[in-house]
Amino acid sequence: MNVRRRLIPTAALASATVLGLAALTACSSSAADDKDGKLDVVASFYPMQYLAEEIGGGHVSVTNLTEPGQEPHDLDVSAKQRGQLEESDVALYLKGLQPAVDDAIDQSGIRTKVDAASLTSMEKHGTEVGGHAEDHQGEHDEHDEHAEEGHEDHGHGHSHEGSDPHIWLDPVKYAEVAEGVGKALQKADPDHAPTYKKNTAKLVEKLDGLNKRFEDGLKHTKAPSPKVFITTHAAFGYLAERYGLTEEAISGLDPEGEPSNKRVKDLQKMAEEDGVTTVFYETLVSDETAKTLAKDANLKTDVLDPIEGITKKSRGDDYIEVMDSNLQALRKALGAK
Repeated sequence: MNVRRRLIPTAALASATVLGLAALTACSSSAADDKDGKLDVVASFYPMQYLAEEIGGGHVSVTNLTEPGQEPHDLDVSAKQRGQLEESDVALYLKGLQPAVDDAIDQSGIRTKVDAASLTSMEKHGTEVGGHAEDHQGEHDEHDEHAEEGHEDHGHGHSHEGSDPHIWLDPVKYAEVAEGVGKALQKADPDHAPTYKKNTAKLVEKLDGLNKRFEDGLKHTKAPSPKVFITTHAAFGYLAERYGLTEEAISGLDPEGEPSNKRVKDLQKMAEEDGVTTVFYETLVSDETAKTLAKDANLKTDVLDPIEGITKKSRGDDYIEVMDSNLQALRKALGAK
């Protein structure tokens, strides 16, 4: 998959953000009316938790539906967690990543529902050898058209079916989501809006710095063009597209998917032809397939973390630290200068 980014007009992104925010159903008064005075936020998995904690600071109490070390795609929402949703002020999730969470939030009476997928543009990414992402222009045009209509539908007016949900692995898209989340918290808890606004700006600045480090760090490499890297599942399509790389995934968007024998042989051939040195595996799923492919093709292995959760195995304590570790792993594999 060697894809080229289409630049989306600033106005289109702004419209998309307005759509996501217009859908929020917050009360005009502060939602943080519990006895502890904090805004209760339920996050669907770690990247949403990180946004809520960084932006909310001491004014929010955040509950993560996905336990550390749990693969978020496989999450089943328990009765206890459904109860937590009903008692919370804000639900922050990414529609299309965790179907059980989508259903639970849709059925809940929670006041403010923030779908991160409605705050940036979603794309489809291919996984086959030599494959290309589908032409996204029609998808973006449709996105912009809906945004201009301004549907009040909690951000669910778009169909993200078939889209790659891993938007948080692109620091630029993640910053767009952060800005939308910040505005949502300001609306849900106006008493602390100045703090949320200030914290959002700080976080966006950190993400801008991360983006710059990736741009500079991956600009000059020894790897021939296309700059190919192999992963266990197709989590890094947005990152690859942002920085001029090509991701080849052993399985598709499903981390538990089993590759065909043909797929494995195609990857071995591609690795030899394109000078690939490394097969990347993840912290939350089995590394068996990646290590088998690497052994058969005489390649190295290393970790490239999709940051779906932070555990003791993670190469860093938070999103920024693990992303910096990912950058160093990619630089090493691609022979960055």
